[in-house]
This record gives sequence, C-alpha cells and structure tokens, in this order.
Amino acid sequence: MKLKVVLGLFFIIACLVPMLPTAAQAAPVTGDAAISSWQLRWETDGDRLASPDEAMQASGWQDIRASAPVVSKPERVESAWVRIKLPEIGKNQGAFFRSIYAQNITAYLNGEAVFHSERKHWFDLNRVLIPLENYDSGQELLLHLESDTDRLGLGRGIHISDYQDLMRLYAKYDLLDIILGSAFIFVAFVMLICSVFLDRNQLKLWLALCFIILPIGGLLIGYSPFLYTFYGSYGFVYQGLFDLSLYTFLPALLVFFEFLFGSGYRGIVKHFRRFQIGYSVFGLVMLIVNRALHNEFQSFYFFVSVTAAGCLMLAEFILILLILGRQLWRRNIDSIILSVGLAIFAIIGSAELVKFYASSQTYDLSWWKWGLVAFVLSLIVLLGRRFAHQHKLILTYSRDLEIYNSELQRSEKMEIISQLAASVAHEVRNPLQVTRGLLQILETRHQIERSGENYYKLAIDELDRASTIITDFLTFAKPQMEQVHELNLAEEFKHVEGIIVPLANLHGGRLEMNVPRSLRILGNSSKLKQALINIIKNSIEALEGAGVVKIWAYEEREQVVIHISDSGAGMDERVLERLGEPYFSNKTKGTGLGLMVTFRIIEVMQGTIKFTSQKGIGTEAMIRFPAARFVETNAKVSM
Repeated sequence: MKLKVVLGLFFIIACLVPMLPTAAQAAPVTGDAAISSWQLRWETDGDRLASPDEAMQASGWQDIRASAPVVSKPERVESAWVRIKLPEIGKNQGAFFRSIYAQNITAYLNGEAVFHSERKHWFDLNRVLIPLENYDSGQELLLHLESDTDRLGLGRGIHISDYQDLMRLYAKYDLLDIILGSAFIFVAFVMLICSVFLDRNQLKLWLALCFIILPIGGLLIGYSPFLYTFYGSYGFVYQGLFDLSLYTFLPALLVFFEFLFGSGYRGIVKHFRRFQIGYSVFGLVMLIVNRALHNEFQSFYFFVSVTAAGCLMLAEFILILLILGRQLWRRNIDSIILSVGLAIFAIIGSAELVKFYASSQTYDLSWWKWGLVAFVLSLIVLLGRRFAHQHKLILTYSRDLEIYNSELQRSEKMEIISQLAASVAHEVRNPLQVTRGLLQILETRHQIERSGENYYKLAIDELDRASTIITDFLTFAKPQMEQVHELNLAEEFKHVEGIIVPLANLHGGRLEMNVPRSLRILGNSSKLKQALINIIKNSIEALEGAGVVKIWAYEEREQVVIHISDSGAGMDERVLERLGEPYFSNKTKGTGLGLMVTFRIIEVMQGTIKFTSQKGIGTEAMIRFPAARFVETNAKVSM
C-alpha cells in the first residue's frame, strides 16, 4: 500500500511538471512580430572589419533562417557580424533577443552603438533588449559578436513588440530559476539548523541530504542567465558558484547513497566516492588557480569542469542505476522510491540533451531543473521513511524494554520471596505440627467448652490454616514437577469439577464446562488441579450470589487454550496489574498467595496466563499450555 502511494505521488508530479512555467514558455506579448531570417558573416584574425559601415559594404554574408540558426563557429573564427533587416516599427517598440551566444556584444543602428556588453567569463548565453522607434523601420540592425567559446551567433526567438511588454518579459524571463534555486538553498540551511536536534545516527543521512539540496540550489542559480544578464560584472562569481556546487553535489550524492545501500560489490561505491572527492578537490584547486591567473588555463579548466566532470557524472549515475537494479531485484522499497525519482530526472535530462545537440546547441536547457526537483523529492521521501522506520524501532524497543524491566523486577521479587519461603517454611512447619499434636491430645483429655465454643478446635483450625499458607510458600519456592505425565485435560477437569461444584452450589452459582477429550498436555496432575481450583474458586467467590462460571478449552496453533470466565463484579486495570503479587488480594481474608502459586505452577509447566476484566461484567482467565504431541515431536527432533 505504501509503495502505491509513493508511485502515485511521483506520477502526479510527472504529470504536473509540463504544466509549470519555464523559460522556454514565455508569456505571449501583444502585437508580437518575430524575425524569421538574418545574415551572418564570420571574421578571422586577418579579416576583421573596423566599423559597421565596412561591415555593410563587405561581402561574404550568408543567409540564416530562424528555424535553423547557426551558432557553431568554424575554426580560427573569433568574431562575427549579424545583419538584421528591421520590419515596420511602431511607436515605443523594442527588439528582444532570447539567445545570443557571445562573450562580447555590440549593437549598431544607423551607424551608432545602441547596446554594448562585455564578459570576461565563459558563460556565453545572453538575453538582450534593444529599444526601437518608428523611424527605425526598414533599417539594418548590426550586431558584432566575439567569443572564445565554441558557440557564436543568434539562436531562436527574436521578437519585436511593445517595449514595456518586452521589458516585463525580459525582467522575469529566468527569474523562476533564481526563485527555485534560492528555495533549495533556504531549505538546506533550515535543515542544517534543525540538525542540532538529531542524534548521531540520523545526523549522517540528514547532513548528506543537506549537501545534496544545497548544491542543487547553487546549480540552478549558477546556470540561470538572469544574473548574467542583469548583474554581468559578477559573472565569474556565478560560474564559480556553479562549479563549486557541481563539485559538492557529486560526492554528496555518493555519500548519501552509500549510507542507504552500503558500499556495493567489493566496496565499489566507497572507492568511487573517494575518487570523486579527490577529483572535486582537484577541480576546486584548478578553479582557484585559473581565477588567480586571470583565466590563463581556461581551456584546460574547461576540460576539467565540463568534459571530464560530465563523464564522471555519467559514470556515477550508471553505477547508482546498476546498484539500484540489484536492490530492485530484491524488492527493496527504498530502491524503488529512489529509482522513480532518478528515472524522472534521467528521462527529462536525456530528452533535453538529445534536443540540445539536435538543435546545434541552440536549445535552452530548462526542464532539467524539474527533474532535479523530482529527484530531491524522492530523496526526502526516502529519508522521511527511514526516520519513520527508526522512530518505530525506537518505540518498539522502548515497549520491549519496559516489558523486560517489569519482568525482571517481577523475577527478582519472586526470587527473593522464593528464597525467603524456602528458608522459613521448613523451620516454622515443624513446631506448628508439634503444637497441633499437643492441642489434639489436650482436647481429647479435657473436652473443655466455654460459652458454646471449642477453643482447642479453633486453635487447631488456625494452625491448619497456617500450615496451608506454609504449603503454598513451599509450592512457590519449589514448584518443579516431580512427576510429569501426559494429562487428559477432560479427565483433570472432571476431578476438579467434583471438588468445586459443592462450593459453587454453596455460593448460589453454577458451572458450565465444555472440554473435549482430545486435549492433552504434559505436566503434574496434582499441581495442575491446584492451579485450576485456585482460579475457579476465585471466580465462584467473585459471583457474589447467583451467576455462572463458564469453562471451555480448545487447541490452537500447537497450544491448548483454556478459558475460565465468570459473571462476577469484575476488576479495574489497577487491580489486574497487581494480580499474582504476594499478599495482594481483593478478598477480606485472602493472603494473595493462591494466585501467586498458580502463576508459578503455570510458568513451570511452560504455560502462560492472562486475565481480562471489566467492572460490573466479569473476569476471564485465558491459560495456554503446549499441546502434548507437539512437545514430544520437538523433543524427538532435538535429540
């Protein structure tokens, strides 16, 4: 059932993700007109044009369609000119370029520079908005682009529309990436603050998840063109944030995975994690060195941070998927949850990469962030499930520990009483017997009666009562079964019934007994009868007049179960908890030793007893003994 709920949750997320707004789904602009084509001219070191006028008069222009833009520059090309024929321009309109791939951009209109941007970092995706007026209709808009990266040119999405509408679109185009990344970072910091309340076992997984969510926020912010567009002077900071987040994310994911599923076959996850940490440290050192030397090793660092890091990421995901496949084969629900989240991320990311390379690198990667959201959600669900499982184990352990402590206290108490009973009973019983004998002799010789009372007989009865208490003490202290036989439960109850029925009639109650003759247990006949008589006698005395005591038995799961139920006054929870304690009794003249001995006898016969009661309804005792044939079978097997 839990698995169905989790899978249903991820299915809902997968259905809702396409409905979420992204940078690729811009809001429509009133009066929008798109540029369908433009001209491009590449420049080499020996063929650079000094001014827009020279560019207008130069040859070598090639026509480019918006449906198939060209951004992959040829070898030895570092700059290019783009010429755009403006259509009819209305008042207060502008041109919005959704993607210009270049580090340095200068826009010329009527021979004058209307826009200029320079970047010293390698993030080459630009969003540009240029204001236009109606007198610019039919003019040539020239763009001079320079870049040391592999991409140079215009991508899809050039719109001419109302300047105010374009400004709003321009301002919020990539803002969602910043909001989402900031939310991840905020959640990670909150989790770090909350980590002070966790114990050591929970803290490891919690911190590992924190250092997965935190760099994901950095990846989203560092990749978004928003900051590069509006705060381009700090571009190296954003790129550094992206690289730092990537170097943190990859090892943290392996650490989290290792905590969940172990080190894998021959510790492969542990070894790869150590290598990943070492590579991340190397990447960070190269980032600092390259930045300190003003991008002197930019080409090599690009290989380290993009090409090699991408291969390592691919290898890491393949390793994780292989181990998850092994766990799925074992039907591990944790691996199923993580696999669903990773699958959503992998499917979305793979589809975007295919589309990116199929579009000559002009497609803007935008859906991958929602794949990351689904992946992080799977990690959070997984961690929450682990914490819930640990909490359940703690509660179970606490309950077991409480029961164990209670049993231990009871065992210690019984042991003390047993030792006391064994040492005292023998010493007291002999003088009692001598006193009783002497009183009998005196009674027969003198036959003295005063006020109709025989004090000799009263003294002898009280001595007999004291002897019974001492006998109970001895039974409790040494309850071992001297002679163990296979007992027919129906025959034992038949004997008990002959003893107990007169007592029931005396109290105005009656017995109803239903015990099949097929039920057999191992034990001592006299001890079993003593225990049964004690329980039935208490039930009869609890009737307080007319009532019924029902006795029935049956076999269940290799055990013989006996029920003794009465319709008496019943007991509350406080009294039920103290049943079996010495000297605790509800009866006026009771000592509490009868039930104590009963508990001991049943325990020695490898049985259990449980009382349930409700005030005003009655009490029921349920006794369980191992069935005789199963005890014999187990004994033969052990031999």
